[in-house]
Formats: sequence, structure tokens, C-alpha cells
Amino acid sequence: MSTTVRAARVYLRVSTDEQDLERQEAMVVSSRTAGYYVAAVYREKASGARPDRPELLRMIADLQMGEVVIAEKIDRISRLPLAEAERLVTAIRDKGARLAVPGIVDLTDLAEDNGGVTRIVLEAVQDMLLRVALQTARDDYELRRERQREGIAIAKREGRYTGRKPDLAHHRRIVSLREAGMSIAKTAALAGCSIAQVKRVTALHRATKQSDACPTIP
Repeated sequence: MSTTVRAARVYLRVSTDEQDLERQEAMVVSSRTAGYYVAAVYREKASGARPDRPELLRMIADLQMGEVVIAEKIDRISRLPLAEAERLVTAIRDKGARLAVPGIVDLTDLAEDNGGVTRIVLEAVQDMLLRVALQTARDDYELRRERQREGIAIAKREGRYTGRKPDLAHHRRIVSLREAGMSIAKTAALAGCSIAQVKRVTALHRATKQSDACPTIP
């Protein structure tokens, strides 16, 4: 008797270059343990509030009919405003794929075993739960941002705010890769950071070199 292979694509994301994906890597192992064939793993260091995440867009482009997108939590997929988040989910579903995220009751399998009114009700419940989870993820993002702004404002008033310190070693690696002839995308992949950060660091390095090259007027 033949067994249908369940294929999955695992999406791992953290918000900043300073964070690592080590804890989320367990999702790859647990997905295989659950009986999925992991077609690919997509690792991203970018805010979930950005709709233009390269790895997320690549994953959606790669999706095949019947596949499952697995993530640690719904906020790994999206912290976008609800309307944009729903468009993202629709893009996944339009490829014939579905989400499987712990913490959200996934009734898709149960719905597939039923028909008629039962299936319609189960799918409606799943959509409602997904909407609530997406909105909660966005609300949490907004709350964190507001607290961060409040904390910075207080620190500035008290003269304690120094700003985020750059990771100089990481910056040197980016510059070295670019000077070795690597493309922006390849540098981002090798340095484990976003394309946006490669552009920022490269621009800052060039500006610094130009400043150093300018003669000092006595």
C-alpha cells in the first residue's frame, strides 16, 4: 500500500541580526519526526512587520500544491497589519498550501475528513482563529514598539540614552565580503544578515572612506 508523502517548508525568523535561530532549528527536527518530508528550510533575520522579506517571498514562490508551511509561532510568519497579513496567508493558500503553526488549532485535516455543513463550520472556525492570532501578533508588535519608544524617551530625558552599539566585527565581515567581489545578496547570505543591513554597512563604509580621503583644511 502506497503512503502519501507530506511535504513541508519550514520558515525560521528572528527580528535582528544580533539574534540567532538556534532555538527555532528544532522545528526542522520535529517536523521530520511528525512524518513530514522537509522540502526546504528558510532562515530570515528581518522584522515580521516587513512584507518584503526575501526568504519569505522565496518560500511562497517555491510552494507546491499540498505542501505545509511550518513555523514556530504565527508571529514568525507575520506581524503585519491584519489586512496585509491576510493577503500573505491568501498568497500561501493560493499556491495550494496551508499553515501549520503550534498554538493555533489547525482544523484543516479534520475538515478534510468531513463534508457539507460540518466542513464549512470547521473551516470558518479555523479562519476565525487565524485572524485572531494574526491580529494578536500585530498588537504585540505595536505594544513592544510603544514600550521601546517610551523607554528611549525616558533614557534621553535622564541622559542615559547612547543608542544601539554597532557590531563592528560583523560590519568588518560584511565589508570584507563586498570588497572580495561578493554581490549584496551573496554577502547577506554568507554574513547571516539582511540585504538592507549589507546596503547600510556598505554605504557607511564608503562614506567613511571618502571622509578620510578628504584633505584637512588648516
